[in-house]
Amino acid sequence: MSRWLVEQGARVLVTDNADPQALADSVRQLDGLSIDYRLGEHREEDFTSADLVVASPAIPPDNRYLQAARQAGVSVTTEIRLFIERCAAPILGVTGTKGKSTTTALLGEMLRRRYVTWVGGNIGLSLLSNLPAIQKEHLVVLELSSFMLEYLEPAQWSPHVAVITFIAPDHLDRHKTLPRYLDAKRNILRYQKPTDVAVINEECPAAVELADVGSGRVVLYGLRDRRAFELRIPGRHNQLNAQGAFAAAAVMDIGWQEAQEAIAGFTGLPHRLQLVHEHRGVRYFNDSIATIPEAAVAALDSFPPRTVIQIVGGYDKQLPMTAMCAALVERAKAVLCIGQTGQQIADMLENAPRIGAADVYRCGDLPTAMKIARQIAVAGDVVLLSPGCASYDQFRNFEERGEVFAALARGEQ
Repeated sequence: MSRWLVEQGARVLVTDNADPQALADSVRQLDGLSIDYRLGEHREEDFTSADLVVASPAIPPDNRYLQAARQAGVSVTTEIRLFIERCAAPILGVTGTKGKSTTTALLGEMLRRRYVTWVGGNIGLSLLSNLPAIQKEHLVVLELSSFMLEYLEPAQWSPHVAVITFIAPDHLDRHKTLPRYLDAKRNILRYQKPTDVAVINEECPAAVELADVGSGRVVLYGLRDRRAFELRIPGRHNQLNAQGAFAAAAVMDIGWQEAQEAIAGFTGLPHRLQLVHEHRGVRYFNDSIATIPEAAVAALDSFPPRTVIQIVGGYDKQLPMTAMCAALVERAKAVLCIGQTGQQIADMLENAPRIGAADVYRCGDLPTAMKIARQIAVAGDVVLLSPGCASYDQFRNFEERGEVFAALARGEQ
């Protein structure tokens, strides 16, 4: 985004509270560009004297520096809004608590059978630099997070085709309440016109309830009475993701056979039930993206009962763990508990009914969990990192957690 702004002739100041050393790699990618930097701190005058502030969606809109900018009459926008306001092509948007990245990727593959298709937003890199190449007859697919959608509300914009995958409580540390989180998600539908389409997961009541706004035609998708796709990625939830992608692609006249051919070779995205290693009949799956309990249960359900050695726990987002623990007790072979929530989860598992229950290990950290997993796994077992919690207690993000897991699985750490 900074590069694009410079190319448009803007004088750019990049400001970030993070330590300059932590940002060194990012700054290095902008070498040679006429950019000023304010790293390790923010200064209010930088915000109030600017012509435009482009905020990261990760920064809450009520941040005091952004408030100061608005009070000084400075407009605040985001990268995704800059793109949408300039994009000549029709846009299909995908949101949800989980499933949105895979659905976005599958939808992009399906649409490429007939259209020049660009995929971006919360998945991949910014499409701003591609604007000159994006023509009105092309299609754009954007993964839209609740943070992005919250910032888009003042623009009074919703995509031509909007997909809502699966909704559950998440990011309450940012949105504060569940209604505010849901309201941010509604922005993907709120400003649709009668000629637009809302594609909704009929198996998720919370997603169906969101369809009470906007004027778009509602199309429901699910697994019942639908022809199943042949997929290389495991899990009922991924079949559901494929059905959601197809429901949106069908709006753009993509047929079932075209869709099947388009996704036949799709092996999944990194950190989403990604097979990272196999040794002596034991498979290691990285599902580090599973940062809510419901996602961890969906991953567990992707494999036969009593074959999964599942690593759970992490940063405490104050989400209810009861249903996840019940599923682990009933269907996992063993549960390896790590991180800030590890002790709480272990306590809940050990206090559950013990008839046929999974073995529970208090591991503390991921390397310890992987050491134990290698000791107890036998041929036919799955070692699954699907924590049901965020990563911020022991890792920078879920990507780093997944990469460490993969390295440990391969014996590289």
